[in-house]
Order: sequence, then C-alpha cells, then structure tokens
Amino acid sequence: MPALRTALLQSSGSLSDVAANLKALDEAADRAAGTGAGLIVCPELFLTGYAIGDDIAKLAEPADGPSARAIADIAVRHGLAVVYGYPEREGDAVYNAAQLIGPDGARLANYRKTHLFGCFEQEAFTPGDQAVVQADLNGLRVGMMICYDVEFPENVRAHALAGTDLLLVPTAQMHPFQFVAESVVPVRAFENQLYVAYVNRTGPEGEFEFVGLSCLAGPDGAARARAGRGTELVVGDVDPEFLAASRANNPYLRDRRPGLYASLI
Repeated sequence: MPALRTALLQSSGSLSDVAANLKALDEAADRAAGTGAGLIVCPELFLTGYAIGDDIAKLAEPADGPSARAIADIAVRHGLAVVYGYPEREGDAVYNAAQLIGPDGARLANYRKTHLFGCFEQEAFTPGDQAVVQADLNGLRVGMMICYDVEFPENVRAHALAGTDLLLVPTAQMHPFQFVAESVVPVRAFENQLYVAYVNRTGPEGEFEFVGLSCLAGPDGAARARAGRGTELVVGDVDPEFLAASRANNPYLRDRRPGLYASLI
C-alpha cells in the first residue's frame, strides 16, 4: 500500500472571514496537490478563526452547510482529502468540530471536540460525546480529535485499540504550552503506535498567542514533518509498511494488562 502524503496547513487565516479562509484553503490545497499530497489538514476552527467571541455562534454552520459544500468542491478540484475545523450548529447547540471530506467530495467523518479547554470554549460550545470517530482513507483507518483531546492519554489509547492508523488533530495550541507540540504529541504517537498529524494555528489572536510547531509524528516518536512558528505548509508521508513493522517490533499494546486498569474507568 503506498504512503499517504499529508500536508499540514499551519495558519490562523482571517478572523471572522469565511470567504477569505476558503480562498486560503483552496490555494494551499493547490500547492499541496502539487507535492503529491492526498490529504491536507487545517487547524482548529480554521473556517472562522478561534478568538472571535460572539461571531462563533453567528458563523456556525451545519455539517452539510454551504462551507462544507465549498470545501467538497476544493477537494474534488485538487484531488485530495481535506480536514478542517469549524463551529458546527445543530439546533440550538454549537460544537467545536472538525470534518473530513474525501477527494471525491464525500463527507467521510465529522467529530465534535469532547474536552473543551478554558472558559471561552466551555461557554461557547457544547462538548461532543463520541470519543472515537474514524473513517477509511487510502487504505488507512483515520481517526479525529481536536487539540486538548490529544492531551488525555486514555483518549488516544482508545483510538489505538480501535485500530486508528493516522490520528488527525486540528489544534489551537497556545503559549506557554508549546511542550505539547514538541514532546507530548510525538510520545502519543510512539506509545500508541500510530501516526499523529497535529496542525496548529500561529501568531497572536485576541488574548491568545498560538505557537505553531505543527508536526506529523510517526510511531517511532520522530517528526516526519515539523513547522516553525509562522504560517507554513509542510508535508510528510504516512507509510503503512513502516507502521506495520513498527507495530510488530513495539510490544506496548501486546503487553497491556487491562485487568489492572479497571480503576481508570
């Protein structure tokens, strides 16, 4: 099975300007496709911006709304899958969500952030209640999380036990927590024997300072791609053969003793 070239779009886009962010995604998808990428991953709330206050509720859309249709068109025109963060409206509830759209424009998976970080998110969003959301893409089982979710080890382990090969994590990681991007994410990939695409916002935004440092971490704990602190498109390969060999050699999941961990639940 060939490797899945994965592009990480590290950008904060334009606050409250959905049209501008769709245009930026279209341009980035064109560049990513030029590298042979079959997947591009955007940050948390890329569609609208993160620090936009009441505009979150105003700009929230259903999962099959106009922006989803516009992104499906981008995916089809450039021949690659797209993951993007957005505020999702369902009835009176607004979720911090991320959606995966396939290269044929089909909506493959929609995930709602389960662990909301800080007062802003807890006041603006309803938490999701489904921890493991997966889809099949290019022969890989891909899973989805958003930012803070990946910092809970049980969360990522649940994906490993469910067979996730590539964990997609749109992110809004802020100062002073850059150690998560630098250290925690590669460790999560290693201890769970999967790839993690962790894609951050960057620069000042309202009261926040996003740190960039997006990465594609492999099951050996090494970064296959790593961005700096600014707006950047970086590309790395998710290699199924390397993943299979790593899983064969790493005993973590085989050596688990679940009977000892009952107190965790």
